[in-house]
Amino acid sequence: MIKSMTGFGSAESQISSLGKVSVELKSTNHKFLEIVFHLPLGLLALEDKIKKEIESKIKRGRITCAINISESKTQKVFVNKDLLKNYFHEFKSIKKEFKIRDEINIDTLIHLPGVISLEEHRVGKDVIWPQLKPVISKALGGLSKMRQNEGKALYGYLKERGKNLGESIGFISKRFKKAVQDKLKEIQTDEERSSFLKSSDITEEIERLMFHIGNFNKTIAQNLPIGKELDFVAQEMQREANTLAAKSFDAVISGRIVVVKSQIEKIREQVQNVE
Repeated sequence: MIKSMTGFGSAESQISSLGKVSVELKSTNHKFLEIVFHLPLGLLALEDKIKKEIESKIKRGRITCAINISESKTQKVFVNKDLLKNYFHEFKSIKKEFKIRDEINIDTLIHLPGVISLEEHRVGKDVIWPQLKPVISKALGGLSKMRQNEGKALYGYLKERGKNLGESIGFISKRFKKAVQDKLKEIQTDEERSSFLKSSDITEEIERLMFHIGNFNKTIAQNLPIGKELDFVAQEMQREANTLAAKSFDAVISGRIVVVKSQIEKIREQVQNVE
């Protein structure tokens, strides 16, 4: 069954040494597979592993992967005492050299660059990945399920459009034969008849359209990434429909071709969302 390219999946879990980790995956339309990451500093080294995990499940679309960590432990304050001493001694030297009477207070010192910081809790990626991978997989499962559910709805819609197209082309084929016979009765000379038949014959276009419609119906039933193929088939159908419209000499056929072109345009809009 076809899959949509739009969807959302999320998961969260408690990971030792990190805290509560939440993963969100959002998917939108795209010609190819593009993955955009929003990762905390501690997980940047795992970007390639996460990318490969997503690529194993998703073949097309723009995927946004956002991971957030809620710290389970209170971060410790780190005071760089060596740097603080250097600042202090330099300030004392400046005071003496330039005969500055102002006192050096603690409020000034602690706001100097690099004096105070929060200790980072660093954990190796080899330790984190085995715990993070199941969370990624669960979020991917939710995303894939939503894409599948939307794909089912898309399949039903496209199948109905394909059925309608087949019926319309069948009607045009029958109507064309009758319209030609009626028109030939009005033409007096063989030369005019020959010219009319040559310029108005749409048999080949009808046959090609029926072929493309059949190919379209077979393709949407496949359980593969077929979005690009469907878009190509829809373009070919549109091209043949335009030729039909240009050759049509019968008002009834012209009216039905307008319906056909409208159906094809709706198909082209929807296949943009097929993986």
